[in-house]
Amino acid sequence: MPRTASSPNTRLAVAALLLGGMAIGGSPIFVRLSEVGPLATAFWRVSLALLPFFLMSRLGKQSDEQPSDLRDYFFLLLPGVFLAADLVAWHLSLHMTSVANATLLANLAPVFVTLGSWLFFRVRITPIFLTGLVIALIGIVVLKGGPQALGGGQLAGDATAVTAAFFYACYMLALGHVRARFSAPRILVWTTIAATVCMLPIAYFFEDGLMPVTLFGWAMVVGLAFISHVGGQGLFTYALAYLPTAFSSLTLLLQPVVAALLAWIVLSEPLGMLQAVGGLIILAGILIARRG
Repeated sequence: MPRTASSPNTRLAVAALLLGGMAIGGSPIFVRLSEVGPLATAFWRVSLALLPFFLMSRLGKQSDEQPSDLRDYFFLLLPGVFLAADLVAWHLSLHMTSVANATLLANLAPVFVTLGSWLFFRVRITPIFLTGLVIALIGIVVLKGGPQALGGGQLAGDATAVTAAFFYACYMLALGHVRARFSAPRILVWTTIAATVCMLPIAYFFEDGLMPVTLFGWAMVVGLAFISHVGGQGLFTYALAYLPTAFSSLTLLLQPVVAALLAWIVLSEPLGMLQAVGGLIILAGILIARRG
Protein backbone atom coordinates (compact mmCIF):
# COMPACT_ATOMS: atom_id res chain seq x y z
CA MET A 1 0.00 0.00 0.00
CA PRO A 2 1.27 3.52 -0.67
CA ARG A 3 2.74 5.40 2.27
CA THR A 4 2.18 9.02 3.26
CA ALA A 5 3.20 11.31 0.43
CA SER A 6 5.51 13.40 2.64
CA SER A 7 7.45 10.48 4.17
CA PRO A 8 11.20 10.08 3.42
CA ASN A 9 10.52 6.59 2.05
CA THR A 10 8.06 8.01 -0.47
CA ARG A 11 10.49 10.69 -1.64
CA LEU A 12 13.21 8.06 -2.02
CA ALA A 13 10.77 5.86 -3.93
CA VAL A 14 10.01 8.68 -6.38
CA ALA A 15 13.75 9.15 -6.99
CA ALA A 16 14.16 5.40 -7.51
CA LEU A 17 11.23 5.40 -9.90
CA LEU A 18 12.73 8.20 -12.00
CA LEU A 19 16.14 6.51 -12.18
CA GLY A 20 14.50 3.19 -12.99
CA GLY A 21 12.53 4.75 -15.81
CA MET A 22 15.71 6.25 -17.23
CA ALA A 23 17.55 2.91 -17.06
CA ILE A 24 14.72 1.07 -18.76
CA GLY A 25 14.53 3.85 -21.35
CA GLY A 26 17.97 2.86 -22.63
CA SER A 27 16.86 -0.68 -23.49
CA PRO A 28 15.80 0.04 -27.12
CA ILE A 29 19.37 1.11 -27.94
CA PHE A 30 20.80 -2.14 -26.55
CA VAL A 31 18.20 -4.21 -28.41
CA ARG A 32 18.83 -2.46 -31.72
CA LEU A 33 22.62 -2.80 -31.42
CA SER A 34 22.53 -6.44 -30.27
CA GLU A 35 24.06 -8.90 -32.76
CA VAL A 36 21.65 -11.70 -31.84
CA GLY A 37 17.94 -11.73 -32.59
CA PRO A 38 15.31 -9.96 -30.50
CA LEU A 39 14.16 -13.12 -28.72
CA ALA A 40 17.70 -14.24 -27.90
CA THR A 41 18.44 -10.73 -26.66
CA ALA A 42 15.40 -10.94 -24.39
CA PHE A 43 16.63 -14.29 -23.03
CA TRP A 44 20.05 -12.89 -22.13
CA ARG A 45 18.37 -9.83 -20.64
CA VAL A 46 16.66 -11.90 -17.95
CA SER A 47 19.09 -14.80 -17.57
CA LEU A 48 22.14 -12.59 -16.96
CA ALA A 49 20.13 -10.57 -14.46
CA LEU A 50 19.35 -13.64 -12.37
CA LEU A 51 22.74 -13.79 -10.59
CA PRO A 52 22.73 -10.15 -9.37
CA PHE A 53 19.15 -10.50 -8.15
CA PHE A 54 20.02 -13.75 -6.35
CA LEU A 55 23.03 -12.15 -4.65
CA MET A 56 20.88 -9.20 -3.60
CA SER A 57 18.36 -11.54 -2.02
CA ARG A 58 21.04 -13.49 -0.14
CA LEU A 59 23.02 -10.52 1.12
CA GLY A 60 20.05 -8.44 2.22
CA LYS A 61 17.98 -8.94 5.34
CA GLN A 62 14.79 -10.85 4.61
CA SER A 63 12.16 -9.27 6.85
CA ASP A 64 9.22 -10.17 4.63
CA GLU A 65 6.97 -13.20 4.73
CA GLN A 66 8.11 -16.61 3.56
CA PRO A 67 6.12 -18.29 0.76
CA SER A 68 3.96 -20.83 2.55
CA ASP A 69 2.03 -22.70 -0.13
CA LEU A 70 1.64 -23.26 -3.87
CA ARG A 71 -0.58 -20.20 -4.14
CA ASP A 72 2.23 -17.97 -2.88
CA TYR A 73 4.70 -19.45 -5.37
CA PHE A 74 2.17 -19.05 -8.17
CA PHE A 75 1.79 -15.33 -7.50
CA LEU A 76 5.56 -14.91 -7.18
CA LEU A 77 6.08 -16.54 -10.59
CA LEU A 78 3.14 -14.87 -12.35
CA PRO A 79 4.83 -11.45 -12.90
CA GLY A 80 7.71 -13.24 -14.64
CA VAL A 81 5.35 -14.91 -17.10
CA PHE A 82 3.84 -11.53 -17.97
CA LEU A 83 7.33 -10.02 -18.20
CA ALA A 84 8.42 -12.70 -20.67
CA ALA A 85 5.35 -12.04 -22.82
CA ASP A 86 6.07 -8.31 -22.69
CA LEU A 87 9.72 -8.76 -23.69
CA VAL A 88 8.81 -11.01 -26.61
CA ALA A 89 6.37 -8.45 -28.00
CA TRP A 90 8.54 -5.43 -27.14
CA HIS A 91 11.77 -6.76 -28.67
CA LEU A 92 9.97 -7.98 -31.78
CA SER A 93 8.28 -4.61 -32.26
CA LEU A 94 11.66 -2.85 -32.23
CA HIS A 95 12.60 -4.88 -35.31
CA MET A 96 9.18 -4.66 -37.01
CA THR A 97 8.56 -0.92 -36.86
CA SER A 98 10.46 2.27 -36.07
CA VAL A 99 11.99 2.77 -32.63
CA ALA A 100 9.84 5.89 -32.29
CA ASN A 101 6.61 4.01 -32.93
CA ALA A 102 7.59 1.04 -30.77
CA THR A 103 8.57 3.29 -27.86
CA LEU A 104 5.46 5.43 -28.16
CA LEU A 105 2.96 2.59 -28.38
CA ALA A 106 4.61 0.35 -25.79
CA ASN A 107 4.32 3.21 -23.30
CA LEU A 108 0.54 3.01 -23.47
CA ALA A 109 0.91 0.64 -20.51
CA PRO A 110 -0.33 3.27 -18.01
CA VAL A 111 -3.69 3.29 -19.79
CA PHE A 112 -4.05 -0.46 -19.24
CA VAL A 113 -2.73 -0.19 -15.66
CA THR A 114 -5.23 2.52 -14.77
CA LEU A 115 -8.11 0.52 -16.22
CA GLY A 116 -6.90 -2.68 -14.56
CA SER A 117 -6.46 -1.00 -11.17
CA TRP A 118 -10.00 0.33 -11.35
CA LEU A 119 -11.51 -2.90 -12.67
CA PHE A 120 -9.81 -5.48 -10.42
CA PHE A 121 -8.71 -3.56 -7.32
CA ARG A 122 -11.31 -0.76 -7.24
CA VAL A 123 -8.59 1.86 -7.01
CA ARG A 124 -10.14 5.32 -7.21
CA ILE A 125 -8.81 7.30 -10.18
CA THR A 126 -9.09 11.06 -9.64
CA PRO A 127 -9.81 13.57 -12.42
CA ILE A 128 -6.46 15.24 -11.72
CA PHE A 129 -4.63 11.98 -12.32
CA LEU A 130 -6.50 11.40 -15.58
CA THR A 131 -5.67 14.96 -16.65
CA GLY A 132 -1.99 14.33 -16.00
CA LEU A 133 -2.18 11.05 -17.91
CA VAL A 134 -3.74 12.73 -20.94
CA ILE A 135 -1.15 15.52 -20.89
CA ALA A 136 1.69 13.01 -20.64
CA LEU A 137 0.32 10.98 -23.56
CA ILE A 138 0.01 14.18 -25.61
CA GLY A 139 3.63 14.90 -24.75
CA ILE A 140 4.71 11.52 -26.10
CA VAL A 141 2.92 12.19 -29.39
CA VAL A 142 4.62 15.60 -29.65
CA LEU A 143 7.97 14.05 -28.73
CA LYS A 144 7.70 11.55 -31.55
CA GLY A 145 6.79 14.13 -34.18
CA GLY A 146 3.04 14.59 -33.93
CA PRO A 147 0.07 12.32 -34.72
CA GLN A 148 1.47 11.49 -38.13
CA ALA A 149 4.26 9.52 -36.42
CA LEU A 150 1.75 6.77 -35.69
CA GLY A 151 1.62 5.97 -39.39
CA GLY A 152 5.37 5.75 -39.89
CA GLY A 153 5.79 2.12 -38.95
CA GLN A 154 4.34 -1.12 -40.19
CA LEU A 155 0.89 -1.97 -38.89
CA ALA A 156 1.95 -5.38 -37.53
CA GLY A 157 4.87 -3.83 -35.65
CA ASP A 158 2.66 -1.14 -34.17
CA ALA A 159 0.12 -3.73 -33.05
CA THR A 160 2.93 -5.79 -31.49
CA ALA A 161 4.06 -2.73 -29.51
CA VAL A 162 0.51 -2.23 -28.19
CA THR A 163 0.50 -5.91 -27.19
CA ALA A 164 3.73 -5.30 -25.28
CA ALA A 165 2.04 -2.42 -23.46
CA PHE A 166 -0.81 -4.69 -22.40
CA PHE A 167 1.49 -7.41 -21.03
CA TYR A 168 3.68 -4.84 -19.27
CA ALA A 169 0.58 -3.49 -17.56
CA CYS A 170 -0.28 -7.03 -16.44
CA TYR A 171 3.29 -7.37 -15.15
CA MET A 172 3.03 -4.16 -13.12
CA LEU A 173 -0.35 -5.06 -11.64
CA ALA A 174 0.87 -8.55 -10.66
CA LEU A 175 4.04 -7.02 -9.22
CA GLY A 176 2.08 -4.52 -7.14
CA HIS A 177 -0.06 -7.35 -5.78
CA VAL A 178 2.83 -9.42 -4.40
CA ARG A 179 4.92 -6.39 -3.34
CA ALA A 180 2.54 -5.84 -0.41
CA ARG A 181 3.75 -9.10 1.17
CA PHE A 182 7.19 -9.97 -0.16
CA SER A 183 10.47 -8.07 -0.39
CA ALA A 184 11.78 -6.67 -3.67
CA PRO A 185 14.82 -9.04 -3.82
CA ARG A 186 12.64 -12.11 -3.31
CA ILE A 187 10.15 -10.98 -5.96
CA LEU A 188 12.89 -10.15 -8.45
CA VAL A 189 14.51 -13.57 -8.09
CA TRP A 190 11.28 -15.48 -8.64
CA THR A 191 10.12 -13.16 -11.41
CA THR A 192 13.42 -13.48 -13.25
CA ILE A 193 13.46 -17.27 -12.89
CA ALA A 194 9.98 -17.47 -14.41
CA ALA A 195 10.89 -15.11 -17.27
CA THR A 196 14.12 -17.01 -18.02
CA VAL A 197 12.38 -20.39 -18.09
CA CYS A 198 9.74 -18.98 -20.45
CA MET A 199 12.24 -17.22 -22.74
CA LEU A 200 14.77 -20.05 -23.23
CA PRO A 201 12.63 -22.40 -25.37
CA ILE A 202 11.15 -19.46 -27.29
CA ALA A 203 14.58 -18.09 -28.20
CA TYR A 204 16.03 -21.54 -28.92
CA PHE A 205 13.30 -22.73 -31.28
CA PHE A 206 12.42 -19.48 -33.05
CA GLU A 207 15.84 -17.96 -33.72
CA ASP A 208 18.94 -19.25 -35.48
CA GLY A 209 21.64 -18.10 -33.06
CA LEU A 210 21.48 -17.79 -29.29
CA MET A 211 25.06 -16.79 -28.41
CA PRO A 212 26.75 -13.47 -29.25
CA VAL A 213 30.03 -14.07 -31.08
CA THR A 214 31.92 -10.81 -30.47
CA LEU A 215 32.90 -8.78 -27.42
CA PHE A 216 30.63 -5.97 -28.62
CA GLY A 217 27.70 -8.40 -28.87
CA TRP A 218 28.24 -9.56 -25.29
CA ALA A 219 28.59 -5.96 -24.13
CA MET A 220 25.15 -5.16 -25.54
CA VAL A 221 23.35 -8.03 -23.80
CA VAL A 222 25.27 -7.50 -20.55
CA GLY A 223 24.46 -3.79 -20.60
CA LEU A 224 20.82 -4.56 -21.31
CA ALA A 225 20.69 -7.04 -18.42
CA PHE A 226 22.61 -5.05 -15.82
CA ILE A 227 21.58 -1.47 -16.62
CA SER A 228 18.06 -1.76 -18.01
CA HIS A 229 16.86 -4.89 -16.23
CA VAL A 230 18.72 -5.13 -12.92
CA GLY A 231 18.90 -1.37 -12.45
CA GLY A 232 15.58 -0.40 -13.99
CA GLN A 233 13.35 -3.23 -12.79
CA GLY A 234 15.04 -3.33 -9.38
CA LEU A 235 14.42 0.35 -8.72
CA PHE A 236 10.89 0.10 -10.05
CA THR A 237 10.05 -2.89 -7.85
CA TYR A 238 11.40 -1.08 -4.79
CA ALA A 239 9.30 1.99 -5.57
CA LEU A 240 6.09 -0.04 -5.80
CA ALA A 241 6.22 -0.58 -2.03
CA TYR A 242 5.61 3.13 -1.42
CA LEU A 243 3.78 4.45 -4.49
CA PRO A 244 0.46 3.63 -6.19
CA THR A 245 0.87 1.33 -9.19
CA ALA A 246 -0.98 3.75 -11.49
CA PHE A 247 1.35 6.64 -10.68
CA SER A 248 4.41 4.38 -10.97
CA SER A 249 3.40 3.36 -14.48
CA LEU A 250 2.83 7.00 -15.44
CA THR A 251 6.32 8.02 -14.37
CA LEU A 252 7.76 5.39 -16.71
CA LEU A 253 6.57 7.63 -19.54
CA LEU A 254 10.00 9.19 -19.09
CA GLN A 255 11.33 6.26 -21.10
CA PRO A 256 10.60 7.85 -24.50
CA VAL A 257 12.48 10.97 -23.42
CA VAL A 258 15.54 8.91 -22.50
CA ALA A 259 15.23 6.85 -25.68
CA ALA A 260 15.11 10.00 -27.83
CA LEU A 261 18.18 11.47 -26.16
CA LEU A 262 20.17 8.25 -26.45
CA ALA A 263 19.13 7.82 -30.07
CA TRP A 264 20.42 11.34 -30.72
CA ILE A 265 23.74 10.65 -28.97
CA VAL A 266 24.39 7.03 -30.00
CA LEU A 267 22.52 6.61 -33.29
CA SER A 268 22.83 10.23 -34.49
CA GLU A 269 19.07 10.58 -34.85
CA PRO A 270 18.06 14.27 -34.89
CA LEU A 271 16.62 15.83 -31.75
CA GLY A 272 14.78 19.05 -32.53
CA MET A 273 12.66 21.61 -30.76
CA LEU A 274 9.53 19.46 -31.12
CA GLN A 275 11.16 16.65 -29.19
CA ALA A 276 12.26 19.03 -26.43
CA VAL A 277 8.75 20.47 -26.12
CA GLY A 278 7.31 16.96 -25.97
CA GLY A 279 9.65 16.06 -23.12
CA LEU A 280 8.57 19.11 -21.13
CA ILE A 281 4.91 18.25 -21.69
CA ILE A 282 5.53 14.72 -20.39
CA LEU A 283 7.19 16.06 -17.25
CA ALA A 284 4.29 18.46 -16.72
CA GLY A 285 1.82 15.57 -17.01
CA ILE A 286 3.78 13.58 -14.44
CA LEU A 287 3.78 16.48 -11.98
CA ILE A 288 0.03 17.01 -12.40
CA ALA A 289 -0.67 13.30 -11.93
CA ARG A 290 1.50 13.30 -8.80
CA ARG A 291 -0.86 15.88 -7.28
CA GLY A 292 -3.75 13.59 -8.12
